[in-house]
Amino acid sequence: MLVDSHCHLDFPDFAEERADVMARARTAGVGCILSISTKLSTFPAVRALAESNPDVFCTVGIHPHEAEAERLDNAETLVEAARHPRVVGIGETGLDYHYEHSDRAIQERVFRAHIAASRTSQLPLVVHAREADADIANILKEEHGQGAFPGLLHCFSSSAELAYAALEIGFYISFSGILTFKNADSVRAVARRVPQNRLLVETDAPYLAPVPNRGKRNEPAFVVHTARALAELRGESPDALAATTTENFFRLFGKAAAAFPNENSSPAGACA
Repeated sequence: MLVDSHCHLDFPDFAEERADVMARARTAGVGCILSISTKLSTFPAVRALAESNPDVFCTVGIHPHEAEAERLDNAETLVEAARHPRVVGIGETGLDYHYEHSDRAIQERVFRAHIAASRTSQLPLVVHAREADADIANILKEEHGQGAFPGLLHCFSSSAELAYAALEIGFYISFSGILTFKNADSVRAVARRVPQNRLLVETDAPYLAPVPNRGKRNEPAFVVHTARALAELRGESPDALAATTTENFFRLFGKAAAAFPNENSSPAGACA
């Protein structure tokens, strides 16, 4: 079994065939999906998908692109939303200096509010990082000094320095289809060195479809290609890599593991 630890099932890209997309994921062996919130205004749709599908969980948060349009002045709004049983994480949040759709100071303020919500709820923080590595590393270190919080760097495409800074405070690192891209040698170099118990895989669907589907709309079923590439890179069998990343997902997202009705079943068995 595999877990797609980051995708956007609510996006309009899937509207006409969402049921088919999820069926293909299950057929491919993707037993659980984490659907990620990018706006508070669309969070109810994200939550509804998790409510209506036992193998889907969700997060609550505001993407840095949306930080200026969807102002967040404190953490309580996120903490309250995260009390829902299907909400297992905070985010995605972070900093994006590539497009700068939102003012940098506003991005930082909203990022810190998400960190506060993660610290209060002890739900993992899902961090988006693009061309802002030094600022993200400094903020994570500073905030961690005020009280620990769990989290991960999603869709890793950053510097080794940010990876090691995140690992140092206990974060996990998730790899997407970027891992399979021809020009992603620096990403593969980090992927070889991440400790086995800190690895996750994801699609970030509908974006970043891995080889051999690059250029197509991505979907959760395609996480099998990223997992296979990661296993080959690390000299592991695909089955072992799948077991490792699934175990890591449920360790990090403990609320998801606890949500299964049969306490005698493992998360993998219950979710498959």
